[in-house]
Formats: sequence, C-alpha cells, structure tokens
Amino acid sequence: MARTVALAVDLGASGGRVVSGAFDGRLLELEEIHRFENGPVAMGGQLIWDLPRLWQEVVAGLRAAVVRHGGGVASVGVDTWGVDFSFLAADDTLLANPVCYRDPRTRGMLAAAERIVPRAEIFAATGLQFMEINSLYQLLALRDRRAPVLEAADRLLMIPDVVHWLLSGQRSNERTNASTSQCFDPRAGDWAFAMLERFGLPRRIFGPVIEPGADLGTLRPDVAAETGLGAARVIVPGTHDTASAVVAVPAAEPPSSRPDWCYVSLGTWALVGVELDRPLVTPECLALNFTNEGGVGGTTRLLKNVCGLWLVQQCRAAWRRQGKEWTWDQLTALAAEAPPLLTLVDPDDPALVAPADMPEAIRGLARAAGEPVPESTAAVVRTALESVAAAIRRRIAELDSLLGRRISRVHVVGGGVKNRLLCQMIADATGRPVVAGPVEATAIGNLLVQLGSRAGVVDLRAMRQIVRDSFEPETFEPRAAAAWDSRLGR
Repeated sequence: MARTVALAVDLGASGGRVVSGAFDGRLLELEEIHRFENGPVAMGGQLIWDLPRLWQEVVAGLRAAVVRHGGGVASVGVDTWGVDFSFLAADDTLLANPVCYRDPRTRGMLAAAERIVPRAEIFAATGLQFMEINSLYQLLALRDRRAPVLEAADRLLMIPDVVHWLLSGQRSNERTNASTSQCFDPRAGDWAFAMLERFGLPRRIFGPVIEPGADLGTLRPDVAAETGLGAARVIVPGTHDTASAVVAVPAAEPPSSRPDWCYVSLGTWALVGVELDRPLVTPECLALNFTNEGGVGGTTRLLKNVCGLWLVQQCRAAWRRQGKEWTWDQLTALAAEAPPLLTLVDPDDPALVAPADMPEAIRGLARAAGEPVPESTAAVVRTALESVAAAIRRRIAELDSLLGRRISRVHVVGGGVKNRLLCQMIADATGRPVVAGPVEATAIGNLLVQLGSRAGVVDLRAMRQIVRDSFEPETFEPRAAAAWDSRLGR
C-alpha cells in the first residue's frame, strides 16, 4: 500500500527538529530528519527568541526531508511551546523577534493585573492557572510601557502561528496554543474579549480562532521553491506541544469528565493533567491553580505545570561553562548511584526560574529549608530528579481531589521517557504504575492530526489506535512507594 508522508516541525524551548511520518493506513513510521538547538538570547536588555535562525533551521529541515523522501511530502505542520508571541503589522510585516517568557518584564504584572480585574474574575473568564509568564502579563507589560510594537500591531500570532504564517502566508490563531495565553475563554471557544477590554488591550490584535486539522493551503511560492516541497499543504496540528503529545497517549478510553488515567508530558517542563470532555472552571480549580487548556478533538487539558528537566538541563549548562562535559546518560547514571531521598527542594521555586548557577541555586534552597545540602554532581542531579517526582506526586493527588476519584495509572510521554530513572521515581512517588512512551509523542500527535484529519475533523480514538499499533510502551511498577510515603510524610 502506498504510504503518505507528512512533516512535523517541533520547536521546543531547548531544541527543535523536523520529523517525518510515513503512514501506510495502519502503522506510522517516524524518522528524525533534522535536529537543532534552541534557547533564549540576551540582546538589548531582553531575552528573545532568535526567530531568523529558527526559521533557517526549519527550512534546512524541510530541504533535508525532500532529499530523503523526494517530492512525495503531503503536508507540514508546526507545534511549539505556549505563551510567547509576536505581532504582524497591517501590511504583514513581522514587527519584532518574540520575547522569551523568562524575560523579567512580567515581574509584578500578575499583582498589577489583579488590581484591575480580580483574580477570581480572571479565572472565571479564562480558566487558566496564574503564572507571570502567561501572555496576558506580557501584553500588560507592553501596555504599561506604551511599547510602540503594541501600538503598531495589527495581529498577535503565537509562536507556531508565526511559523505557519512564514510557511503559508496565512494568518491564524490555533485554539490549543491560544488557550495558554490567559486571554482565551475555554467555554466560549474564543478570546475573552470582555476581560481584555477591561485591561485596555486592543481587540484588533486577536484574530479568529481555528481548530487542529485546519488546512491553511499550500506553501508560499518562495518557500516551496527554496525547500523543494512543491505543492505540500500546511495542516495545523495541535500547535501547543503538549496538546500534540496528549494525542499520542496510548489510552483506549474516550475523553470524559472523570478519567481513570492522567498524563505527564515530560521535557523541559512536566505538564501533569487529565483529558476532559469539557472545561472544569470551578473554585476548587482556582484554589489549586489548575489550568484549562485546549486539546485536540474539542477536548480540554486540565493540568498544572511543574518545572521538569529544566533543572538538570541548566545544571549541565553550568557545569559545561566550568569545562565539565557530562552527557545526559552520565548524569543519570551518577544520580542512580547516589543515596535516595536525602534532599528535596521545590522545583517551582522562583529562585530556579533562571539562575546564573543552577547547582548553587539548588544548594541554596536546600540550605534555606534545612535539608542536607547536595555537594556532589551526583547528589545535585538526584535532588533535582526526586524533587520533580515529588512535585508530580502532589499534582496527581490534587487531580484526584478535583475529579473525586483516584487515578489508577500515569502515562508519561515525551523526551523525558528516555530517563528511565525518573520514570521509576514517578511510579514510586505516586504509588501507581507508569506507562512510559512514546518518546516522540509530540511529533506523533502532530503528524497524526495532519494525516488523519478530514475537513478539519479529527478522530482521537482512531489516532490512538495507530499509536498502540505502532509503538510499544514500557511499564514501571511502584517498587519503593512506602519509602516515598515516609519521606514526604516527614
């Protein structure tokens, strides 16, 4: 049977890649075509994303895909992280490089916003958790400075919308990424215009919201010529990377209001949540600071962010600056040999958002909390991983409370699946089996929406059957749950 080939452009905060998916009607076969690094750049007093370089890498990946697959690529779609954005002018000029969510411009903006619109009313309008990195507070920072870029803006585009515009020439705002902004009403399925007007944000910048599976047409002629992709179409996936990753969870149960399973999309962040058939905007969600983000197929991702492998990534970067080159496997092996459950810190402490020296920041938190201070490389990495597992345990317990039932299993997907030590820690910490995989969940979900949507309609059940047929997960049973219960009980 002839195979259909699609390309997933998957951009993360620490790296990006172009992945091809070949589908024969039953099985999906992946191939990583091009991989590159990413990261915020300090420039002119701001942390920005180097969009021109990212675009060059995307084009290089698309060209490489043509070399690999010839002219048989049917479509391309883009997913990225959430909350960050750029602007187009009325004449379709891109006005600025997007600013990174870790830039300090949003400090104090959450409190300033609540003086205009009370916290409970913001949550009622958006259903989103409160984090100063959210797009809303970035926009308010621009408004307060009377930034010329906001005054000149005709349309706000989230990061994947920017790349889709570069590919197709079409402006779009896809729902799953728009829903991370705290400017979107998940129950209405549109921007929270009444709230945005109270904040004095211009209505004109918020365009029509489209669903995963939408077809933006063919590539721009210049992009088609430069890449060799010809008449390939631009099909919008779940453009938030977690939305795409959740598509690839190999669960058989349909979305419901009380699901039996949860997911952890594990990478730089660990996003811990459940898939619901409708938003859950309640006082309890507000109290626990959970978020209602859009999912593929009209679903809602009820979740909460935990700082994930960012801690180890930044430790590795700090040691590299000192001339110590550790691979990920070496660091994990060191941590596996370190004594367990000695030191725990809060991975979401503001001191760990963007420290100059992550190992020293972790030691400082341990010192301040009266915990044993991890001095060695092995102890620091063990502390980081166990602290992430402990935070995931807390989030799942909160989900139990919100759903009124005990979730029976945890699906871990994404790049963090390769860290088998952390997967076992999550099983031990939560006392629940962890079904780990697929590793390439985000690319798989992206590709399946491209390959499986019909007139913009997606079938989650059919897509997950393809995942189960094509990829074999690994299960981690709890082995040390009692030790974790005892340690966290103290």
